[in-house]
Amino acid sequence: MNSLLPPVRDPITRGTIARAPSSRAIFTSLPAACLLAMLAGCNSNGTGQSAADPAASETAQVAAVQPGADAMASHDPGPGQPQSAEATDDQPRAVMQAQVILERLGFAPGVVDGEMGLSTRNALSGYQQANGLKVTGDIDEATQAILSRYSQISATRLVTIPQDFAAGPFATLPKDPAEQAKLPGMDYASLDEKLAERFHTTGAVLKALNPQIAGGNAVGTETSAVQNSASPSPLPPVFAAGQKIRVPNVGADSIDPGQVDDQAWVATLASLGVGTEQVHADRIVVSKSKGTLSAYDADDKLVALFTVTTGSSRDPLPLGNWKINGVDRNPKFHYNPALFWDVSDSKPKALLPPGPNGPVGVVWIDLSKPHYGIHGTPEPQTIGRTESHGCVRLTNWDAARLAQMVSSGTKVEFVA
Repeated sequence: MNSLLPPVRDPITRGTIARAPSSRAIFTSLPAACLLAMLAGCNSNGTGQSAADPAASETAQVAAVQPGADAMASHDPGPGQPQSAEATDDQPRAVMQAQVILERLGFAPGVVDGEMGLSTRNALSGYQQANGLKVTGDIDEATQAILSRYSQISATRLVTIPQDFAAGPFATLPKDPAEQAKLPGMDYASLDEKLAERFHTTGAVLKALNPQIAGGNAVGTETSAVQNSASPSPLPPVFAAGQKIRVPNVGADSIDPGQVDDQAWVATLASLGVGTEQVHADRIVVSKSKGTLSAYDADDKLVALFTVTTGSSRDPLPLGNWKINGVDRNPKFHYNPALFWDVSDSKPKALLPPGPNGPVGVVWIDLSKPHYGIHGTPEPQTIGRTESHGCVRLTNWDAARLAQMVSSGTKVEFVA
């Protein structure tokens, strides 16, 4: 693999090899059929890796899913190995295939939707930077060559919804924080929403992938699914335990419970499809102008990139050098109206219970700048597109992944 990145455990094959470049792809310059052909093509040595790849001699085995992962976890074939029947696409989905490959490699596309959105473009630029490529924001020949190494990874897979996953609890949250404070948790409103977070997508995309189940609620194309996802319609839930459904083939979800001393956090990781084994970030850089969070290792190599929301004109990102004080997983939220310009100070304070639909999602990464942190969100489709109250927001699954990369003392830079 590319020598710019240090040897780590490969997130696709789960073998210890020189780390492959990380990225999300930008495909606006290529038609879907052309991109699919690029991804499907293997190199002449028959391994799915280039002949010059220094990792080609490594043995790539598909490891068993760790006991902490759920029954819907990915089972990736190694290079040159065939896909299982469950992981075979029913139709070409070139863009989504590239998104799930690149997410495994560390550069996040945000919502996996089969579209060339903002997050995918950001990730491609970071991917090219990390691998010494010309930063074009497009899929050029060099980028294609790297992606083709993972052509055995399909865009989607079939899973059966487990009874325990579908058990809930599910409930529509009240809007009043005082009423929210009375709840046992800020949980998902429906199984549809929980499944969407598990597979890093939206309910609209899941329905588009499963028209035989969604029926009249199905969205006809990936494009319209994404357009509709920004303003979710109040359609009734369509998914249920025991159904076999097609989902985005998100991976890197192997969980080793021995690496986590908090079993509630293990359950959260499994629910979000986020693995315990992540690269270590020595410092992170949040760019206000780019709307990205970049993670660098101890050798100052770019190892991950996420699209983020970084504040507003009223609550701008506080530029400067900070550090991480600590990571609060499944946090409660201290709601203080005095800290929000758009809330009357006469409103009462409230302590909101933890949950994925809480104001900061599943994790709060506390910063040395008072009242500022990096956190998740109950609205993943808004990341990079709406304003925040000054903090840095990511999707819940990206925030959980970042939380596995950082620790107390990690350096944080907020730049223009």
